Amino acid sequence: MVWSASSRSGVSVRPTTTAQVLRGWDARRWAVAAAVAVGYGAVVGLATVIIPNPVFARDVPVVAWNYPVLVLTALVVGLLAASYVRPLGSAGPAPGGAAARRASRAGTAGGVLAWFAVGCPVCNKIALLALGYSGALTWFAPVQPLLAVLALALTGWALVVRLRGEIACPVPAVVARG
Repeated sequence: MVWSASSRSGVSVRPTTTAQVLRGWDARRWAVAAAVAVGYGAVVGLATVIIPNPVFARDVPVVAWNYPVLVLTALVVGLLAASYVRPLGSAGPAPGGAAARRASRAGTAGGVLAWFAVGCPVCNKIALLALGYSGALTWFAPVQPLLAVLALALTGWALVVRLRGEIACPVPAVVARG
C-alpha cells in the first residue's frame, strides 16, 4: 500500500509511527517478510543443529536461549528484508542515504552475529582455530549470549531505521495522467 490511507475527513495521511508503517504494508511485503523469516530460520537452524537433522552435527548441546534468539532474529531479518521491497504502485527512487547504508550493514552484521551466537562453540572453525577446543568452550561459549544480544540490537536498529525512512520519506504513488 502506498500511503494513500485517508482519515475520516477524507484527507490523505502519512504514517507517523513504525507500527503505522507496518500496518500499511501490502500482502506482498508481508509474504516476503514471512518467506525470508522462515528461510533464515531454516538455514541457520539446520546449520547450527538447533533444528535436528542428519546432515550436520553438534558437539555441544543446544542451550535454551538459542531457540528464542533464532526465532526473534528470523522475524526481525524477515521484516528487515521486506522493508526493501518497493510498495505496489510506487514510483521514483527508493529512499537511501548514509543512514540507509549503515542500517543495511548493521542488519547484515546482526544476521551473521546471530549465526555465531546460536552455533556450537566448538563447531565454529574460526573460534576453534583461534582458541582451540578448550578455549572455544572457556572463552567463546560465554560470549555467545552477548553476541545474541548484539545481533538482535543491530537487526532491530536496522529495522527501525528502515521503517523511520518510510515515515520521513515515503515512496510517492504513481499518478495516472489522462
